[in-house]
Amino acid sequence: MEPFYIRDLKINKPIVQGGMGVGVSLSRLATAVANEGGIGVIASVGIGLLEDDFGSDYPGANRRALIKEIRKAKSATKGVIGLNVMVAITDYKEIINSAVDEKIDILFLGAGLPIDVPNEIGIDRFKQSGVKVVPIVSSGLAAKIILRKWDRNFGMIPDAFVVEGPKAGGHLGYRKEDLFKEEFRLENLIPQILAEIKPFAEKYNREIPLIAGGGIFTGKDIYDIFKLGVKAVQMGTRFVATHECDATDEFKNEYIKCTKDDIIIIQSPVGLPGRAINNQFLKDVEAGKGKKITCPWVCLKSCDAKTAHYCIGQALANAKKGNLSEGYAFCGANAYRIDKIISVKELFAELEREYEEAAKNS
Repeated sequence: MEPFYIRDLKINKPIVQGGMGVGVSLSRLATAVANEGGIGVIASVGIGLLEDDFGSDYPGANRRALIKEIRKAKSATKGVIGLNVMVAITDYKEIINSAVDEKIDILFLGAGLPIDVPNEIGIDRFKQSGVKVVPIVSSGLAAKIILRKWDRNFGMIPDAFVVEGPKAGGHLGYRKEDLFKEEFRLENLIPQILAEIKPFAEKYNREIPLIAGGGIFTGKDIYDIFKLGVKAVQMGTRFVATHECDATDEFKNEYIKCTKDDIIIIQSPVGLPGRAINNQFLKDVEAGKGKKITCPWVCLKSCDAKTAHYCIGQALANAKKGNLSEGYAFCGANAYRIDKIISVKELFAELEREYEEAAKNS
């Protein structure tokens, strides 16, 4: 596997570990990935739920936990550390600014279009910080909107893009009825987004690499997707089943135990479809057995605590801690293929070996 660049930032292995909230990918996993040459990603969403005082000061808990995790990762690796930020969260501006202050290498911005982020950070501060900004999109149209707005309003463009296909885990940027349509397959989305990127790459005379994620499982998958013109892949599910993943073994074992039929599409309280491993908690929700909600702060703009059957942030935090009776695990479409927990180093070696075999057989 060849290195790739995001502007002047060299990444030795073209593998981005997906950001997984709430607390599934923190500094331990991100550091391990960065030390292997990939991009290790801390997930900011719900990070404050892991603090003791989140009920009384959720924004403060978010900021404190975020800074702590970034500093831990930065002190433990010389590799590349990114932060996944959901634009839909209420305090995303504060999260972004805290990350810039802490000199995060890359901001991955998803769950909404980051139309005004350069202005919200301050264009001069943004440029001087050296932070790379990478929107996460699910269509060529989304990429076009961001590119046009940034070009016209700020005289700049994003440093790269991630395209997440419908086989990804967690919240999905598609309508439920579109998830299994041929036109939305990752392989069909990539050419559309590359076509939108091309004129802006030419205008600014630089490469805008595309990173592809959602359902990529093996080194052969990486090799095959690279033939379409992407420069790197994003993988989440494979990194859950590693010793370094920040979730508990109980959470990881959900992946090992699940079958293909256990992986379902749910309707999240935040109004989006999501892919998860079915369990008694979700069966109770489906049956109309509501869960008690205590909402200290509306963390997601689209969430209505008055009508929600449960607090998704608390459910995911419970699952991360191993309490699956009061929560559930998000996962990618291929989670059922995982049969053991390995180290991040072993996973990188396995992916590289499979990639080399695919290249030789091509």
